[in-house]
Amino acid sequence: MAYDFLDLQIAEPIQMSDDHEALKKAVRKFATEVIRPASIELDKMSAEDVARKGSPYWTCLQKAHELGYHTIFIPEEYGGIGLDPLGLHIFFEEMAAGSIGLAVACGVDVFPTFFANMIMAEYPQLEDILIKPYVADKDCSMLGCWAITEPEHGSDILTPYQPHFHNPKISHQLVGKKDGDDWILNGQKAAWVSNGTTASMALLFFGTDSSMGLAGGGIAIADLNVPGVSRGKTLEKIGQRDLTQGEIYFDDVRVPKERIFCVSDSYEQMTDLVLGAANAHMAIMCLGGARAAFEETLTYTKERVQGGKLLCEHQDVQRRLAEMFISIEAARQLSRNVMTYNLWSFPPNTTYSMASKIYCSRIAFDVAQNAVQIFGGNGLTKEYYIEKLFRDITSTRIEDGSNESLTLAVGHELLHGEIPYGS
Repeated sequence: MAYDFLDLQIAEPIQMSDDHEALKKAVRKFATEVIRPASIELDKMSAEDVARKGSPYWTCLQKAHELGYHTIFIPEEYGGIGLDPLGLHIFFEEMAAGSIGLAVACGVDVFPTFFANMIMAEYPQLEDILIKPYVADKDCSMLGCWAITEPEHGSDILTPYQPHFHNPKISHQLVGKKDGDDWILNGQKAAWVSNGTTASMALLFFGTDSSMGLAGGGIAIADLNVPGVSRGKTLEKIGQRDLTQGEIYFDDVRVPKERIFCVSDSYEQMTDLVLGAANAHMAIMCLGGARAAFEETLTYTKERVQGGKLLCEHQDVQRRLAEMFISIEAARQLSRNVMTYNLWSFPPNTTYSMASKIYCSRIAFDVAQNAVQIFGGNGLTKEYYIEKLFRDITSTRIEDGSNESLTLAVGHELLHGEIPYGS
């Protein structure tokens, strides 16, 4: 039984509508009955077997498509679910409480359509090219990814408006050259692309002008089933093993003009917008993982006897549980406020998204670490789920920008940006 934390809001009370309550109940049921069991099974499989068609990874994503969960960013007028910020927060928290890895897989699956929805007023052709067929997809034949990281570029390529971003000595490894109205792409994306070895389409970032450094780039919603695209091996990892990740190679890949949406002049701004969304959502994934670790620990302390009494009867255990609860509640309020603020504001304030991701991943790791300590030796064995949660949560401090790099970016913005601090 999941522990229902209070639905509090520091600034203004958020009213949970009947639709929000129904969404939470439905997604929690899906995460409990489908996502978590599959995640546990996938954790024991090789990376190649996870990515293979017919694995529980595919079963989960296909069921998510059947339920329409791949359309959470698509407005109802286009046939999607079109969740509001609170609905999105509920959705990803519940999914991540079932599995952070599979929640991330679902999150990057929808990234191309998230971006498309954001720019569709300017590019109406996206409705026929992407939105309509994606909404109609129920068997997961259309699966998305966010292809931005490269072998030599991780957190640096994710942090625009920083001094390094305009250094001409630092440039993209996937490079595009204009050929008429189309672009020809050559290079590769790193092994850390989530859904990289399984996706059929990508929100793809590439270089266009090396003299501008990383700021000289373009964005496409690319078809990955075209000639010239190949994949590397699925990456073996210690955590989030249910999330397939791997390289994508481009050898003279032609991307037609109707799939190119941003080149050089607006690239840095659009990268910032996408990072703001990614970090805001990653914070929620961390919250869901922390909640799962807390729930496992709370249940365990009510069953495990040590020193002649239940663990939960020991004062130090009660103190640890209280600190975990308080931290998770604080993380929920920050992540929910940031999600609401940034999805209703344009342009969003990415600094707040970075702060949310940093804080929530720290909290998740602290909660998981305390959980393992409370479990004692049992927390180190694969017989208990907490061991997997600890491995999965450890990855969050690196995903979507390492906490160290993002913290430096926040510091730079505090000194040089426009942060409505205290508002």
